[in-house]
Amino acid sequence: MDHSIKLSKRLQIVASYLPQGANFADIGSDHAYLPCYVCANDVTARAIAGEVNEGPYQSAKDTVTYYQMNGSIDVRLGDGLNVVRPAEVDQVVIAGMGGALIKSILEQGKDKLQEVKRIIAQPNVDEKNVRSWLINNGYVITHEGITEENGHTYEIIVADKSENQMSLTDQEILFGPFLLKNRPSVFYDKWKLELEKRLRVIEQLQQAKVKPTDKIKQFESELNMIEEVLTDETKVN
Repeated sequence: MDHSIKLSKRLQIVASYLPQGANFADIGSDHAYLPCYVCANDVTARAIAGEVNEGPYQSAKDTVTYYQMNGSIDVRLGDGLNVVRPAEVDQVVIAGMGGALIKSILEQGKDKLQEVKRIIAQPNVDEKNVRSWLINNGYVITHEGITEENGHTYEIIVADKSENQMSLTDQEILFGPFLLKNRPSVFYDKWKLELEKRLRVIEQLQQAKVKPTDKIKQFESELNMIEEVLTDETKVN
């Protein structure tokens, strides 16, 4: 086991959901720490590290060279899933972006996902967008993780290709089906903060000259679901 490559907690959780002998693409790889960590600890693993900007692309290349991983990791410059060819990888990782951007990358790269068995997404915000896309595009959510790091809470969503369509309630799409079931303490910490955020947003929207009624209804609906979940915590404790 190579301990020289240090990963953040969120990326350690992401890495734990890649199988032995993974053949994956890390989209938005930044410094390519995740591919280097995975391939250093599994000599059978292969990775493509994709970056859209020249600076991070060069940083990723430097990291791969530093850890002598050029035989296992191919660093490529390109937008989203354009860095991979159809049927080239079995798993796709997209971590550290907003949910709307992750959804956009998946939607625009649909033709590259035909043979992709597993998608591991770690959205920084707006996780429901990612869950909705996955269950509407031939994937079922099989695992979820959550962790707190440097004052921010991160969720990890793992989805596997399936012929069976997954059906989720609005509550499960918002909170995550597995997180809603297991509810670790960090889950409650996150949603207490999210409750406060939505209260502030609703207050601001109510003060607008032209009230966006649909948006207000959406936030109020989410607020009710959050209050219900937090009420359950007080019953348990």
